[in-house]
Parts: sequence; C-alpha cells; structure tokens
Amino acid sequence: MTPWVTLLMAVPVAGAVGVAAVPKGSEETAKRVALGASLLTFVLSLVMLVDFHANSAKAFQLVEDHAWIAQFGIRYKVGLDGIALTMVLLTTFLTPIVLLASWKQATRVKAFFALFLALEAAMVGVFCALDLFLFYVFFEAMLVPMYFLIGVYGGERRVYAAVKFFLYTLLAGLLMLTAIVALYAMSRHQAAAIGAGPHGTFDYEKLLRLTMSSAQAKWLFLGFFVAFAVKVPVFPFHTWLPDAHTEAPTGGS
Repeated sequence: MTPWVTLLMAVPVAGAVGVAAVPKGSEETAKRVALGASLLTFVLSLVMLVDFHANSAKAFQLVEDHAWIAQFGIRYKVGLDGIALTMVLLTTFLTPIVLLASWKQATRVKAFFALFLALEAAMVGVFCALDLFLFYVFFEAMLVPMYFLIGVYGGERRVYAAVKFFLYTLLAGLLMLTAIVALYAMSRHQAAAIGAGPHGTFDYEKLLRLTMSSAQAKWLFLGFFVAFAVKVPVFPFHTWLPDAHTEAPTGGS
C-alpha cells in the first residue's frame, strides 16, 4: 500500500530543505522549488483519492502503523476518514495559492517559503494522526513556523503578537497534553480490555474503548476543549487573534 499520508508530509519537508539549500541570491529559484513542492503535494493528494473508498465501512483508511517509542506505547499511526480527507485536500489546495500570493515577498525569502512548507507538513499531520501523542507533536509543531512567520514577517507589533499567539496556544496545548497523559494512564489500567500492550497506548481507536466515570470524562473533555477553544479561537480565549491576524503577513493569516 502506498504510504500516502507520509508522502504528503515528506514532500513539503523535502521542499523546505531544498529551499534552504538554494544558494544565497537565488530567491527566484527558492520560490520555484517551494511552489513545485506544494503543487506536487496537491497532485499527490488528488491521486490519493483513488485509494480512498467513500463507501467503505472502515472508520479510517490508508492507515500506516509503525512502532515509534515502544516503551510508552507510542506509535507512528496515521490515517484518514472523510472529514480528515476534506481538510487535507483543503490544506494542499490552499498552500500553493498562498505561496503564489506571497510571490513578491522581498525579505528573507528562502526562510519565508520554507516555513510555509513546514507548516503544511505539520497541518497534514494534525489531520491524520491516530496516535494522541503524535497528534500533540504535530499540534504544537504548527506553532513554530507560525511564530516566525508572524514575528519576522509581520507588522510593527509583530513580536508582541507572535509571543502572545505562541504562549496562548502553547499553554492551552499543555492542558490537552495533561488530558492525553491521563488517558494513557487509564489505558495501562485497562490494557487487556481495550487490546493495548502492557505499556499502555496512545492509539485513538483503542482509547475509544476505555470505560470511565462521568466526572473523569468531564475533566478530560475540559482539557481538550480549552486547547481547541484557544486554537479556533472561541470567546473568551480569542484575544490573541486580532493581534496575530493584524500583524501577520497575508499568507500567514
């Protein structure tokens, strides 16, 4: 089976490395490499549709599952359902448009285009991760290129906006990490019941089989809700948004 999800992340990362390797003073070449990588990623996402069967009864398709950090039950597990497929296609479609719209970027061109490719890879990972620890890694990895896109290429108050954005989403993400670790601890106690190994699991599909009290479920929900509410953002967690989107370059917004 073709590792579609991995390819959709690997091509932008390879493109970012290629952009960084372009000699200084060859900004137009760097732009073309970035655009080419983003277009190739989009084409691959369209070809991927051939292997995705909309009428399948499977919850997730095109799944890749490999051991990663075995002593903690962490795996590199990615896959797609219909919603994730839609979001991945939207991401791969928008990225080359954003790069074209940013074509006249005049300062630190190589870093600018490389950061967008890194951001694309992280976003694809967020939509496809089926291991909660892996999901958290991608969720936080998105912060890094966005921080620099705002802080380096933004308006007059760009540093303030970038730091505010980073701190809000980082601290909210730590609440989600707490909930993820709590789920992992529960999986160790219910390993036999959910089909997990002796080290517990972060596998999303197995964690769905956990049994818990109403109070436990509410606290766990709160951890995820706050992280997503800040990211969206939802009132009253929205105050980073006006600063970030006002100061960010158009493509960053």
